[in-house]
Amino acid sequence: MLACFPAAGGQKEGKQKKPTPPQIRVENYYGGIFLLGEGGIPNGPCFRINGRVTSGDFFNELKSYDSADGVIFRRGTEEVTRFPEKLLLSLTVHDEPCDYGLQAVGTGVYLTPQEMGTLKLSLYWKNGVELRPVERAALVTSSVAPILPYAKDLADQLPKRYVWSYVLGIPATEVPLTDSLVLVIRNPQGRIVARVAARL
Repeated sequence: MLACFPAAGGQKEGKQKKPTPPQIRVENYYGGIFLLGEGGIPNGPCFRINGRVTSGDFFNELKSYDSADGVIFRRGTEEVTRFPEKLLLSLTVHDEPCDYGLQAVGTGVYLTPQEMGTLKLSLYWKNGVELRPVERAALVTSSVAPILPYAKDLADQLPKRYVWSYVLGIPATEVPLTDSLVLVIRNPQGRIVARVAARL
């Protein structure tokens, strides 16, 4: 068996390959920042949160470039470091099974208007581990719509289900694009029942 050893001194070393430069990862944000989360009320129903953060066409042309030097945001050739002054946060909330196995139909399985009315939403800007409350957020619109069951013939016998929709105006003057918008939902006892973040 032949063993390979380093060449003796004085001999020319073979050409070394140049290291491959790291690839730059590019993210597009066309349509806004999308968020998805789940929550659950203790001894009660579970629910899903879908959301989107928009601001005119600001996000449609926004891209981030992730490289060894950090993340850079650009709109076209312009470098951007901060959010626009105003954002719109659109949310929908509806119940879902707490697990996807067999689940009995009964009281407490579905999110009711009474339970939904007891929940409190708080908004924060997050930078690292620091949380700053969002100031002067305003409710623009809200609505509640019934969810029709697949078995329409049994609609009268099944518990009523709903989807809640909200649009909130979020002031974002001087907020860095590297901050995350964190949504925290609490029950009347102050316990967190859902937490979800929108981040670039």
